[in-house]
Amino acid sequence: MSNTTSSPWAFDDSSRRAAPLAGDTKYDVCVIGGGIAGLTTAYLLACEGKSVVVLEAKEKLAAGETEYTTAHLAWVIDDRFSRVASIRGDEIARLSAESHRSAIDLIGEIAMRENIACEFKRLDGYLFPGADGPDTIREEMVALARLGLPTERIDKVPFPACGTGPCLRFPDNGQFHPLKYLTAIAAIIRAKGGVIHTNTPVVKLESGSPCVAHTEAGPSVRARAMVVATNAPFDSGVTLHTKMAAYTTYAVALEVRRGYVRPALYWDTEDPYHYVRTTPTEEGSELLIVGGEDHKTGQATDQAQRWSRLMNWTQARFPEAGLVRHRWSGQVFETPDGLALIGLAPGWRDNLYVITGDSGMGITHSTLGARLVADLILGRTNPFTELYSPSRWTPAAARTMLGEALNMAAQYTDWVTGGDVNSADEIPPGHGAIIRSGLTKLAVYKDETGKVHQMSAVCPHMGGIVHWNPGEKTWDCPCHGSRFSCTGEVQHGPAVEGLTPVGDRLPAAAASS
Repeated sequence: MSNTTSSPWAFDDSSRRAAPLAGDTKYDVCVIGGGIAGLTTAYLLACEGKSVVVLEAKEKLAAGETEYTTAHLAWVIDDRFSRVASIRGDEIARLSAESHRSAIDLIGEIAMRENIACEFKRLDGYLFPGADGPDTIREEMVALARLGLPTERIDKVPFPACGTGPCLRFPDNGQFHPLKYLTAIAAIIRAKGGVIHTNTPVVKLESGSPCVAHTEAGPSVRARAMVVATNAPFDSGVTLHTKMAAYTTYAVALEVRRGYVRPALYWDTEDPYHYVRTTPTEEGSELLIVGGEDHKTGQATDQAQRWSRLMNWTQARFPEAGLVRHRWSGQVFETPDGLALIGLAPGWRDNLYVITGDSGMGITHSTLGARLVADLILGRTNPFTELYSPSRWTPAAARTMLGEALNMAAQYTDWVTGGDVNSADEIPPGHGAIIRSGLTKLAVYKDETGKVHQMSAVCPHMGGIVHWNPGEKTWDCPCHGSRFSCTGEVQHGPAVEGLTPVGDRLPAAAASS
């Protein structure tokens, strides 16, 4: 297996690139983030005649978590309808299913209306028992019957091997190729008068009417409405961070012959759960995409073993699975009730909107979020406004929130612990480690040539100490999920600044510790 990570969706297209913002400007709506949430929002508003600008920090559109999804289009809630009902009631559980069905419908409608060749198709979904046994399946069957949601109990999941049962079949889910879809959407936004800028990180938001987005390079955008669609929110108030927890999830894509796996979406009931789908290749075969092995971001160092466990799990159920063509990880933000945070940002005036808290269902949450936020900006009623309100309080999930808060608080004890190593001499080429330097800590990376890169280990977002991720050669913050390249550049928010370089030499305190 390759030592590098890659996604099966990545491909180059001119629509994914644009010039950076070069000067101050003004629009009806400024969308921050060029993934599926941001581009879908911009598309829907451009279709309504609004002047829209999209600001993307990376070099290419959809190069963040959208490129590292497994692109399940499911209306089946990851956290189970029984759990959502226990926290927020049966009506909310039914509405959540309806909202995700509406997202699948919207993607299908846009693909058809705009004639986008993105491999969109409808298919069944299967929930099957994992090592935890059939009790979860039985509990979910009771809830689904009470909620009146369409499902069918069958004896076993249709896998080539290890078809354990009983399982549940859910009709009318979907799948597609997210990058083919979004490159077309980007071109349509431009055709409708929208403007896109890449290489344009936004570092500060200013409340007011209009509100202002200040970019790293200096130019700013004034807009009547601002949409933060950056997966992890930044500069949108502290409240949102108390309602989300960052998790890393892993995926592998193995080559299989076409038709070997029945086209469907699959999930098991383990915690963390496994999820499965296929996608065609240009060579005439298929890729079997399997995900799982989740953990809190920045709180594991066994990435290679997690990919290996995924492969072992896959080969036990799909014995003909061949070479691993891709392996990668993604980041999800879990909320206490398993439903996203979409709408007006808490504590701001009525012109700043957020789409966040994907809870492992980023594609459908982003799409329904784009529709919801566009409706709010346009002054229209949306049936899911209260369902996803970022200001909601869920007392039945207080225990979950407390557990996540205690976990986050515990990460700050890293300030008083020792380092991973005592000196850079102990770090092999191509690896990084934390070194204590007096009262603080350094993130030290030694590249393949032996050159040492030294940065503050303090995450600039809220002061957590980053951890080295050997699987992807990144520095990951265990507090709120910010991720940085091996040399300190921001790869994923909520941080908007990189790790601070500390110069060419280690301080004496670190060198002698």
